[in-house]
Amino acid sequence: MKHSFVRSALGLLAFALAGAAAPSHASDKTVSVAVTSIVEHKALDAVRDGVKDELKSAGFEAGRNLKYEFQSAQGNNGTAAQIARKYVGERPDVIVAIATPSAQAVVAASKDIPVVYSAVTDPVAAKLVKSWDASGTNVTGVSDLSPLDKHLALIKRVVPTAKRVGVIYSPGEANSVAIVEALKKATPAAGLTLVEGAAARTVDVASAAQSLVGKVDVIYAPTDNNVMSAFEGIVKVAQQAKIPVVAADTDAVKRGAVAALGLNYYDIGHQTGKIVVRILQGQAPGTIASQTSDNFELHVNPGAAQKQGVTLSDEIVKSAQVVIR
Repeated sequence: MKHSFVRSALGLLAFALAGAAAPSHASDKTVSVAVTSIVEHKALDAVRDGVKDELKSAGFEAGRNLKYEFQSAQGNNGTAAQIARKYVGERPDVIVAIATPSAQAVVAASKDIPVVYSAVTDPVAAKLVKSWDASGTNVTGVSDLSPLDKHLALIKRVVPTAKRVGVIYSPGEANSVAIVEALKKATPAAGLTLVEGAAARTVDVASAAQSLVGKVDVIYAPTDNNVMSAFEGIVKVAQQAKIPVVAADTDAVKRGAVAALGLNYYDIGHQTGKIVVRILQGQAPGTIASQTSDNFELHVNPGAAQKQGVTLSDEIVKSAQVVIR
């Protein structure tokens, strides 16, 4: 009897320990999350990785209790629509759509499957939601809204004498059009004149940069997917013409931008993942308000600055969270 009691007690203890070791916020029931992105580049890839890592930290692991799928549209809006229709047909528990074109495609394809967008600058302008409040629909998500006033202030810190700023953007991306419209309103107050360089396709980015030569004192690169996918083309033009490039994506500094004030896109992914987890646990997406992040970092590249005809002040370099040498 005594041995039987001990065995029972040990069994209960082992069961309790196993329960404590397992994540309490995820069940063994398999859930499905389908992720799509308009294109693969470091910022959007970081979002995807952040989402997946947040799911894992919440106890949802591919091959155990998570069916996970990812597809990139490779920069093609038509492909984004095809992926959206495919996912809707499969009916996952949540669809995560990274960047505006993919989010628009998924939202257009489904009105009932939970959709969590990420890295969308202006979800209202993109017509994903009607306002920044809880939508009451199947859509919510995380914006990478750029602090344009801070970006213009950074441009003046990098080039104090700047009068004309060029912006390269995709006219077919609602995200980018919204940024340009906001820049048109913000630049006069900053003492700057805006000059536009449209790049409808990735292959047009370098020529758009070339069109700004002789017309601008600095080039601003927003969080535009075409721009980020072909950023090296802008850097090449900037070095030849001695026009400094300031960006909204901090990853661009490693690739040759002089400076950038931007979000950590891996953190954006984690923030997005937390919303996905809430939905998997039963919360309706329409009750979750769209979110933004204020975790901005300044990255600078003194070497790129010299190649582009400017010298960064000691004050800028010392204030940066990351200095690329």
